[in-house]
Amino acid sequence: MPHVITQSCCNDGSCVSACPVNCIHPGPNDPRFGTSQMLYIDPAGCIDCGACLTACPVDAIKPDRRLTADEAVFAHVNADYFEENPHEDRAPLGPVRPRVYLDESQSRLLHVAIVGSGPAGMYTADEILRHPGARVDVFERLNEPFGLARFGVAPDHRRTRSITDRFRVIANDKRFTYHLGVEIGKDLTHEQLAANYAAVVYAVGASSDHRLAIEGEELAGSMAATEFVGWYNGHVDHRAAKVRLSHSRVVIVGNGNVALDAARILTADPERLAETDISRDALAALRRSRVCEVVLLGRRGPEHAAFTLPELIGLQSLPDVDIIVDNGGEPIAGNSQAAKILAEMAAEPNRGRRRIVLRFRTAPVRVVGAERVEGIEVARTKLVPAADGSLRATLTDDTEIIETDMVLRSVGYRGRPIPSLPFDDKRGTVPNDKGRVTPGTYVVGWIKRGPTGFIGTNRNDAQETVASLIADVRAERIQLKQRQRRRMWRKVLV
Repeated sequence: MPHVITQSCCNDGSCVSACPVNCIHPGPNDPRFGTSQMLYIDPAGCIDCGACLTACPVDAIKPDRRLTADEAVFAHVNADYFEENPHEDRAPLGPVRPRVYLDESQSRLLHVAIVGSGPAGMYTADEILRHPGARVDVFERLNEPFGLARFGVAPDHRRTRSITDRFRVIANDKRFTYHLGVEIGKDLTHEQLAANYAAVVYAVGASSDHRLAIEGEELAGSMAATEFVGWYNGHVDHRAAKVRLSHSRVVIVGNGNVALDAARILTADPERLAETDISRDALAALRRSRVCEVVLLGRRGPEHAAFTLPELIGLQSLPDVDIIVDNGGEPIAGNSQAAKILAEMAAEPNRGRRRIVLRFRTAPVRVVGAERVEGIEVARTKLVPAADGSLRATLTDDTEIIETDMVLRSVGYRGRPIPSLPFDDKRGTVPNDKGRVTPGTYVVGWIKRGPTGFIGTNRNDAQETVASLIADVRAERIQLKQRQRRRMWRKVLV
């Protein structure tokens, strides 16, 4: 029986190298940069050996005989992909970057500070600890580790969250030390870290969000979807967020995975969410919620949507929730799996239950209200070819006001400046060369490359950054240091 990759695929890529018959491949784009939607297993090539099951860090792979009713669609998705993409035309996951190991005399003096304990930071720690004798200290502002793997993944995506089990294994190494509740720039400075460690690696992610830049965006009831996600995940910064669920409708600007997660949580049966580790305060609020419709706005057509195929399939399998596809009267173009699923959704009857409306070719114009949100004015868009050949969404005069008392913007994350480091304000990243800011100072993850990719994308990213660090050690561009007493931060460690 062939194995199947299901919706909780994290694009880590461990299964690719584990497969003895090379039957696991990514989509047509390079997943190292976050542009591939998922991995696929060729049903004709799979020999049912189970190697991929052991390698997958989030239990996303199953034998087809063990798929649940909701997961059965993935067997067709995998098979259809290989029908449309002949084997010889598929690119491999990408060349494996060979590791260069330090000798014992060097590695036992390699003591690295990592700022941030999310996926990028933990994969970086794993790479450094591959060098015998090397040590890492991970500094985390919060009192709980794992960053977006804990506070950004929806609570009903349990298997995706299980990547934290792998991170716990890394943290159990005796050469790994956590310093939780320590904020760099407040409790400690970059200069203090640099003076006491051979290298400092920043894995601080992209904790801010892009704005809509429209009138009324600052009204009460208008908030970032990332704040809403933090609220239902119990993030300390967002537990007290003022989330109003008293209106029948919520509007989300954007149609990426975060937007779909928020829509799914808003329309889910609270009793099903009670079985997850969702915030208890959020669960109580959702039980009182009057929301029965969530509208997601996308400026362009379905073929340009930012969500991934697994997230879309997750919506399709929601019980007691209608998925309405509004493409402004235009046919859904394209032969991709996502286009086919959207076309199926568009053809399904409306059964008058709770519903999620995927409204394409629509852009926000202004948030309406006096003291708080009362609605959002939107305009239909048309796609106009730009000088570079791309299609730009241009507003038309076809406008309307959608009544709501809560608007969530979900139009992307953005990095914040790090004290004492350079910053590219346009890209929201720290300028770097393969992770190297200067010899001894490095970046990894979203603060390095921008907010793109999957959890597993950070593994390859960490390998590149650590390769730059090791190259600097071998070239004696950074000074290895004896183990420090760490007196300077003894009082602030948790």
